[in-house]
Amino acid sequence: MRLLLVEDDISIQRFVERALVEAGYRVDSTADSRSAETLALEGNHDAFIIDLGLPDGDGLDLIARCRAQGNGAPVLILSARRSVRERVKGLEEGGDDYLTKPFAIAELLARVRNLLRRASPGQKEPSRLEVGDLQLDLIGREARRGGRVLQLTPQEFSLLEYLCRNPGRVVTRTMILDHVWHMRFDPATNVVDVHIYRLRAKVDRSDCRPLIHTMRGVGYVLKDA
Repeated sequence: MRLLLVEDDISIQRFVERALVEAGYRVDSTADSRSAETLALEGNHDAFIIDLGLPDGDGLDLIARCRAQGNGAPVLILSARRSVRERVKGLEEGGDDYLTKPFAIAELLARVRNLLRRASPGQKEPSRLEVGDLQLDLIGREARRGGRVLQLTPQEFSLLEYLCRNPGRVVTRTMILDHVWHMRFDPATNVVDVHIYRLRAKVDRSDCRPLIHTMRGVGYVLKDA
């Protein structure tokens, strides 16, 4: 999936772009409406993320021009404009969703996924995840390894679900904190390491080959070696 990110605050732009790339998306980023319109005309994007307060115009005008040129890609509006009137205006003038600043990156990613699902109704969210002999029932919130039910706490299940959604991919502690605990990186916390330790004791029993692997100095990866 390829996204177009239009955000003039470079610190926010870089932060959001990094999170999107880490989530598996290809991202084109720009800080003004003129270059954004040029990129949008290529028609290669599955969704747009557009800030309204751009240096060379209003984001709503950019959306209107894209729509007038036949580009129907769904749009997630990012804006510090928080009033009900402004939010309604944004949705009525071409936005498909509206997220006010400041925002949690986990919520932004969830909204992007939802936009893409709505744009591709044939693609359904999986109800089960499998890695090797590990199975997760996302509806029943139950995990099994080799047919044996794992007794997990809700937080452990959420952590294992995140790892299973990224099989074979190294996820950093920062990514885990953001996606599972919805908090920014705190160098003083060891919450991720403690939960990984407890989760590994339940998933990687002595009679099973290990699935959870530590990438020293980077993070963790779930893979069936």
